[in-house]
Amino acid sequence: MTPISSKGRTRGGLAALICGALAAGGLAAAGTTALTPQAAHASSHREAPLISGTPQYDNTDLYAFVSPDRPDTTTIVADWIPFEEPAGGPNFYPFAEDAQYDLHIDNNGDAHGELLFRYTFKTHVRNKHTFLYNTGPVDSLDDPDLNVTQTYDIELIRLKNQHVMSKTKIADDVPVAPSNVGKASMPDYGKLRDQAVHQLPNGAVTFAGQADDPFFLDLRVFDLLYGGNLSEVGNDTLKGYNVNSIALQVPTHLLTESAHQPVVGIWSTTQRRTAHGSYAQVSRLGNPLVNEVVNPQKDKDTFNASSPWQDARFLKNVTNPELPRLIESIYKIKAPAEPRNDLVDVFLKGVPGLNQPPHVTPAEELRLNTSVKPSMHPKRLGVLDGDTAGFPNGRRLTDDVVDAALQVVEGELVGSKNDLGDAVDANDKEFGHTFPYLAEPTEGSRGPLAKGTSGGTDVRSQLGDALQPAGESRNTTLIAASAASGAAGVLLIGTGLAWWRRRVRRPY
Repeated sequence: MTPISSKGRTRGGLAALICGALAAGGLAAAGTTALTPQAAHASSHREAPLISGTPQYDNTDLYAFVSPDRPDTTTIVADWIPFEEPAGGPNFYPFAEDAQYDLHIDNNGDAHGELLFRYTFKTHVRNKHTFLYNTGPVDSLDDPDLNVTQTYDIELIRLKNQHVMSKTKIADDVPVAPSNVGKASMPDYGKLRDQAVHQLPNGAVTFAGQADDPFFLDLRVFDLLYGGNLSEVGNDTLKGYNVNSIALQVPTHLLTESAHQPVVGIWSTTQRRTAHGSYAQVSRLGNPLVNEVVNPQKDKDTFNASSPWQDARFLKNVTNPELPRLIESIYKIKAPAEPRNDLVDVFLKGVPGLNQPPHVTPAEELRLNTSVKPSMHPKRLGVLDGDTAGFPNGRRLTDDVVDAALQVVEGELVGSKNDLGDAVDANDKEFGHTFPYLAEPTEGSRGPLAKGTSGGTDVRSQLGDALQPAGESRNTTLIAASAASGAAGVLLIGTGLAWWRRRVRRPY
């Protein structure tokens, strides 16, 4: 994060929109009075003490954008279970069966959800007498060799002021794309991914399953802000990890209040079943990075259990943020003056003239103006670089939210021009061009030997006798393997085994 420059960057977009609102003088009063108590705002890779111990219920990120290949639809992607190590068998990474994974839509700016898409999951085991996730190569989602499978239902709940008006089941027993065990177990994972894309009524599409973690950043920010001397930047520390994703694509007219009010606010939550059979919210996520670096320790768990219409209690965390003061203490970059009403607009109300609904109640939601057409050439800094189809107008998979957030927090919108960033500008894997757009998960068989990138040592030479056909000379094989690998350790093992065989064959 040495100040990173963005060549050719246009500084007109967000700065002009926000500064106009600040100059009008209306923001300061509106931002501090309209918030009501309790709720959240997060990109939660283990962002709060309680949820860090229960990853199945932990929202990691939320994305919402006008679908680039179907611009009359809106796509929502929500991720759970941070830091999935691809080889994490034998249980791998199922969705929790005692959870409700919810996508909330506020289509009138009142901080209450009017639509809720609820995903619930069931696990099915074919053979409980084996420890294996799969018992052979898996060709399809209904392959009998896929021993552990999941399915899910979707319920559409319509609400008014948090009162349920109707419930409709719109999907039943839809198959989940499995964890990517490895190349031997799942030789064509793309085929399994495709089979998990499911058509819903009215032109909607759904997907649930494992995916490459689409968030890209250098998490060493927590090591005294990139090592205290900017030496720890430039590595995508989420590279190689997977997440569990839910993706939903819906015709936009089914989400918005009307054609005259195209802005929707979106957030995701997880509710977990309690011992009494009821459900309690344990995780919540709207905008990225809020519960990690905006909320202090005392507020993090409360934030995860709260709702947008209760957000007033967290207002001071936005107007008087800790991060700029930390940057000033470590890097001597002067923190912008407080209160930070510019951040209230960006993160709690929406950008005036872009994605701020009329008569908005400030609340932490990812706000998207669905009437803004997708960019032909998306810019990673989104609105900050003049691309109004990107963050913070929703969030695309390619948006560099870390750099954009750092620059805004350091005063980009109030005259403190900067090019701060973590030097990670894109995901390590390319995203898809069609739904669900996510990159395929890294396979469990990945590694130096599987990729052929390190050492040149053949697996057969390391296993030696274990791979030797019956009747073939074992000592010859061991000597050949040792010579082929050139590894002194293997040669010593071969010599030791030969000595041991001579001893057991020789009568005492």
